Amino acid sequence: MSIHRPDLTSPFAGFGAGSEDTALIASLVGEVFHGKALPSLDLPVTPPVTLAGQPYVLSTLPSSPASSPEAAVPSSGSRDISLNGGFPTTSSSAPPVHPTVVGAAPEKTDVEATETPSGTHGSGRSDSYEYGEPRFYLENLTAQSPDVPVEKDFSTLRRTPSFPSEIQVESEPDFYFLKGIQGVGFQNPAASGSLSRFDVEGVRRDFPALHQRVNGHPLIYLDNAATTHKPQAILDATSQFYGRDNSNIHRAAHVLAERSTKLFESGREKVRQFLGAADAKEIVFLRGTTEAINLVANSYGRRHVGPGDEILLTQLEHHANIVPWQLLAQQTGAVIRVVPINDRGELILEEFARLLTPRTKIVSVTHVSNALGTINPVEQIIPLAHAVGAVVLVDGAQSTPHIPINVSALDADFFVFSAHKIFGPTGIGALYGKKHLLDEMPPWQGGGHMIQDVTFEKTIYRPAPEKFEAGTPDIAGVVGLGAAIDYLFRVGIPALAAYEHSLLEYATQALSTVPGLKPIGTAAHKASVLSFILPGISNDAIAKHLDKQGIAVRAGHHCALPAQRHFGQDTTVRPSLAFYNTFDEVDALVAALHQLPRH
Repeated sequence: MSIHRPDLTSPFAGFGAGSEDTALIASLVGEVFHGKALPSLDLPVTPPVTLAGQPYVLSTLPSSPASSPEAAVPSSGSRDISLNGGFPTTSSSAPPVHPTVVGAAPEKTDVEATETPSGTHGSGRSDSYEYGEPRFYLENLTAQSPDVPVEKDFSTLRRTPSFPSEIQVESEPDFYFLKGIQGVGFQNPAASGSLSRFDVEGVRRDFPALHQRVNGHPLIYLDNAATTHKPQAILDATSQFYGRDNSNIHRAAHVLAERSTKLFESGREKVRQFLGAADAKEIVFLRGTTEAINLVANSYGRRHVGPGDEILLTQLEHHANIVPWQLLAQQTGAVIRVVPINDRGELILEEFARLLTPRTKIVSVTHVSNALGTINPVEQIIPLAHAVGAVVLVDGAQSTPHIPINVSALDADFFVFSAHKIFGPTGIGALYGKKHLLDEMPPWQGGGHMIQDVTFEKTIYRPAPEKFEAGTPDIAGVVGLGAAIDYLFRVGIPALAAYEHSLLEYATQALSTVPGLKPIGTAAHKASVLSFILPGISNDAIAKHLDKQGIAVRAGHHCALPAQRHFGQDTTVRPSLAFYNTFDEVDALVAALHQLPRH
């Protein structure tokens, strides 16, 4: 059996800004408005930004033809950065990407954030840099260790695994998320050949937890969608904080408090860069994705949602993106509407358009499904929602480990994620919110740090983000999150995403050799999730069988019961990949499934 990779071009064919399909969706929305005109759905071209001393324009240009992947770069003047990332389909535009920029850090400017959005790790308000300049990695998009043999070029990998049928992967290394971002001091790793030097063994040495034995076997950790392991750099950063710099932040004159405050606020700046936000003041630290969604529901939601208003969710959502909105609807008399999925686990965009009405106040959607791996076209969802006056919250818990993110280019109103999904500590995460939205939102929790003045008659709150950060925060967690972002930048987000994508394709085809295995979630655009069932064998029995061989996977409902039940299931087995996993580990998983006792 031979596995051939599909041609990789830009994503979501036919759903690009200005395409005929977008016009069709717009017309469907228009029907709801009884013929009323809608605003243009073309994504705006943002003002110029400066990168490595050069002016650029962030735009959503049509993707280049597959036969000509290199973006045209003018020889002088500003350069257009087409933000066409995406996933393998045939044509049209793609979601904006957040490229890892290689080159000198841009000089700070005094341009206001409203004039210069920060979409590329460095541009933005000059006051964002109070606690440290943006990090730029001038070379080594991949982690390299000269004393370790490099991984074979996975784009032409040929293996004979320890299960039936020879598997062969052949394709051009032309990766969807790198489309159209040349000319920013960043060389496409596929074109340069650097992806063939992705040193997965060197990366693995950075993660102590991977080097242990479980039930007499080397650990194969395939439960990354639940939580990821931590590189030594994160362990060292948090340990050093407690061992040397431990102090509460702000409002103290002593040296340790000054150190702690600088570490905490530099973590905020790193998150700004990681998400491509315009200002560090748009970043709120919370315990994670769940608390961030609850904050938006309880603060923004209670102020703006009333009886008869509608909250639009999708069938793919994690429970954390369902229950807070249910509570809000119960308290306010609002109505929840749900966008259905098809039998591949993809959103039915026509239904999304149909469900949008003038009553829609909030659209809350996962970027990547934790149960199915489906990648939602949020770059299409956001402008459609904005056209009816709704705000959009994007749950990025599962996208941030796998996809470059740029909230400024996406024009997301809110974006949430958790550190433990991106190789950082547990119990810490962040909310991005557009500044004008955060400024008008009331506090959710009260206590220390979020106040400016208190009397028994009146309390004056600090401005955002502090007014949402009541009490002593997880300072060490923020330090660890900042270290995790540093690590991802150092490895190179485009390069690790490319490696994961090839690993996912290989694993998808390898699992198809297991007799009777039924994949759950077969969307054309997926991240590193491989949910399945084996009819006649309980999912718990499968997971326990794998655990006996040192292979860690999750079996359960994955806090996504509505998505599971679309396929007639309450639970599945869910192997999920990270960039420290290997082709050999996939072979071991598939071989173990072939050995599964059957009755």
